[in-house]
Amino acid sequence: MRGLKKVAGIAAMAVMLMCNVALAAESGTASEEIVPKVNDGTKIVINLASRGLYLYEQGVKTRLYPIACGKPSDPTPVGYYTVIEKEVNPIWRDSRSGEVVYSGPDNPLGYRWISFRPYYGIHGTNNPDSIGSFASRGCIRMHEQDVEALYERVEVGTPVEIFYNRVVVEKAPDGTVTYYIYPDTYERQPITVAQVNEWLHGFGVECFESDEAIAAKIEAEDGQPTYVAKPYSIQLNGQMMAFKAVEKNGECYLPAVAMAEALNIPIFYDRDNEVAVTCYSTAPVSVFKDVLYINAAYAGKLLHLGGGTADKAGLIYYTMK
Repeated sequence: MRGLKKVAGIAAMAVMLMCNVALAAESGTASEEIVPKVNDGTKIVINLASRGLYLYEQGVKTRLYPIACGKPSDPTPVGYYTVIEKEVNPIWRDSRSGEVVYSGPDNPLGYRWISFRPYYGIHGTNNPDSIGSFASRGCIRMHEQDVEALYERVEVGTPVEIFYNRVVVEKAPDGTVTYYIYPDTYERQPITVAQVNEWLHGFGVECFESDEAIAAKIEAEDGQPTYVAKPYSIQLNGQMMAFKAVEKNGECYLPAVAMAEALNIPIFYDRDNEVAVTCYSTAPVSVFKDVLYINAAYAGKLLHLGGGTADKAGLIYYTMK
């Protein structure tokens, strides 16, 4: 893209290239006047920062499509909308020049138009190389095969959520927490290390990504996935704990102090020898962001716990007799 750094999108989808797209014809119906025909959990969710469009069906994320969205001088509006119009073979009318282009290979709207607000819509393109960039006058541009697939899955009344979030934290298919940081192309969302830590905290893995690594990630703002760790819920003597076990680099760790406190067992950290001490035994500890963790293999020795088996609820431990 001219004047902007190329970035990778979600799942390595986006490359940044610069181009233009024109406004679509005005719908004439305000989005807030539309009541969805159905409420089955189908919705369109768009993150402008990542240039990704998610389709949810029956409340489940089923599709992710790369998009082009509004350039900084004509940003795509954020907010909550609904689909207000659908059209096959739309006519493009340039409100600035008055130019009209009928359906065909020269039409900047492609062959499908899904409007979510007067003047704004989701549509195809005759310039697929621009997908993944901030290129339009505010509309959402998709590859033709993608918008045609989307067109068949949504209807007038389908909710459309559009936001601008540079930090995306999610779980990979294997349960590993992954985060992305995208460029601030709209210059509206500065990011700090503390903020990223808060987002990772929501998944229970903030201790397993160093502040230095987060700072480097913010500086890179490359949109690439960074895999942090895999969290597991802990069930202790039949009770679900607020804290989590974490798997990192093939090792499973338990928060030593939190576990001991839940069991009402005094615990001491021998800093010189880098071990934790309880009335039962000692065990080596690892320190992640000033939090003491023990390898799950030492749970029986240090905390007198049995179990450690995993099920859908997480790791299950119980005090041994």
